[in-house]
Amino acid sequence: MPIQLTDEIREHVNGALVAGNPMIIASVDEAGKPRLSFRGSVAVFSDDQLGFWARNAEGATAGGIGANPNVALMYRAPAQRVMLQFAGRARPAVGAERDQVFENAPEFERNADPERKGAGFIVDLDKVEGLLGLDAEGGRRLVRMTREG
Repeated sequence: MPIQLTDEIREHVNGALVAGNPMIIASVDEAGKPRLSFRGSVAVFSDDQLGFWARNAEGATAGGIGANPNVALMYRAPAQRVMLQFAGRARPAVGAERDQVFENAPEFERNADPERKGAGFIVDLDKVEGLLGLDAEGGRRLVRMTREG
C-alpha cells in the first residue's frame, strides 16, 4: 500500500503533544552515533510527509540530519493501543515550507521560539507501520504503508 496518511493517523500525530504523547525521533549524529530526541513539534506536512521544528538550528539533530538524512519517528498512545513507526529521509525546510512547518507545530512549541530562530525539517516518508488499536471484535488494526518506486 502506498503512503497516504489517513485522517486517523493525522489526528494522532498532530495531537501528540497535547495528548501527552510527544513523538520520538531517531537520528544519527555527526559522529555516527544513534540519537533519540522527543519532538513536540511533529505534525503532518502532506499525505506522505511529516514536518518538525528544531528550536536549536545548530543542535545535534540538525547536524546529524545534515550528515545522514535517514530518520525514524515513533508515536505511542497506550490508552488507545496505538503504536506507529515512521521511517524516511529528513531535509531542511526552506522558504514557504519552513514557515508552514513552524505554523503546523502546536502553539506551545511555537511560543517556545517566537523569533523563529530554529530550523524546520520535512521528512519524506518511506515507511509507516504499526497498530491503530483494536477493532470491534478485538482484532488488531495494523498499518503497513511503503513508498512506491
